[in-house]
Amino acid sequence: MSEPRPQRPSPERPPERPAGGSALSGRRFVRSAGYAWAGVRHAYRHQANFRIECWAAVLALGLGLALRVPLAPVALACGLVLGLELLNTALEALVDLASPEVHPLARIAKDTAAAAVLLASLSALVVGAVTFGPPLLRLLP
Repeated sequence: MSEPRPQRPSPERPPERPAGGSALSGRRFVRSAGYAWAGVRHAYRHQANFRIECWAAVLALGLGLALRVPLAPVALACGLVLGLELLNTALEALVDLASPEVHPLARIAKDTAAAAVLLASLSALVVGAVTFGPPLLRLLP
């Protein structure tokens, strides 16, 4: 005997919500944010480059406040570098899980993700030079 076919939602009857409540639920948001912060904590504890980049961001934003330069480009550049470093960390963990032995495609995936962080870091340096350069040059005697 065949299984009954699942009913498609009709226009009069919306589909049931998934377990966990509304997508706009404050409780759901807090739980999701907790998972995200757990990822940030893991990266900070276990990834030296992420720690360095975090402190570089703090220094860059502090210098921006001291020099009274626009903080938006500095914050965006820092956020891009930190975000890509987190993605790189996640991708490395996935590659290690999927391919514990050395494989050329695993190396390409890891190297390419690292290259994304490198390019973002170089771009952040350019943003820093353009943003901080003129006010720093004015400070010279």
